[in-house]
Amino acid sequence: MNTRKPNVMCFSGLDPTGGAGLQADIETLFSIGCHSLPIATALTAQNTQNVINMIATEPALLVQQARAVLEDISIQCIKIGLLGSVESIEVLHILLKDYDDIPVVLDPIAFAGGGYEFGGAAVLEAMRNLLLPLTTVLTPNSNEIRKLAPTADTLDACANELLDLGCQHLLLTGTHVKTPDVVNRLYSTHQEVATFNWPRLEYSYHGSGCTLAAAISGYLAHKLNIRDAIQEAQRFTWESLRHGSRMGFGQLLPNRSYWNKQKL
Repeated sequence: MNTRKPNVMCFSGLDPTGGAGLQADIETLFSIGCHSLPIATALTAQNTQNVINMIATEPALLVQQARAVLEDISIQCIKIGLLGSVESIEVLHILLKDYDDIPVVLDPIAFAGGGYEFGGAAVLEAMRNLLLPLTTVLTPNSNEIRKLAPTADTLDACANELLDLGCQHLLLTGTHVKTPDVVNRLYSTHQEVATFNWPRLEYSYHGSGCTLAAAISGYLAHKLNIRDAIQEAQRFTWESLRHGSRMGFGQLLPNRSYWNKQKL
């Protein structure tokens, strides 16, 4: 019997707290029955309160990590998180074009929970021009989508502008919008907007966006359709946050192993 797990390649940074970045990807994918192939895009100095410093991986080493794996192992999905430089985005653009049959989930990380800015306007512009046209699912929050589409006057207009760039689907998360429930909205080309409502949790969480994007990539690797993958990924993320715990003085960390205990 073939019991191989689907493989997901994850591009993200190393977070010493274990709450976000590659650790979030690995834990999430393990819990939903996938094997993760982590590619380090950056080293960070951070804690549960904020990021202190970041050093991006040298672009040649970044792409060397990825190609070494891609030439050896079959990949079912690619998940992209923190990208610390324009040069990293440029080499990743070339890599993705060489493997354009693999679905791509992009979490366009612009800020840490404590406010630290990753990369700035140049990185966001490169992401918009080079990665969005190759993206299957984009997962911005309301702050990130405004940075990616700064001239649009509404969130709906922002989403439609990014879809026009070639992104196939966009899940706009409502965690940063002050509403009683968290309202997430799925935009897809030539389809009506789908809305997902989730009870708003009391606390703020470190790595929630990483968890969501990794879960979407995992369910896509399991061959769920877009709508079902996004629905299941939101459920996984919400349960991980609901069972999260406080490790430091800042944000809580998701408990991604809770799902594993319940479902596997």
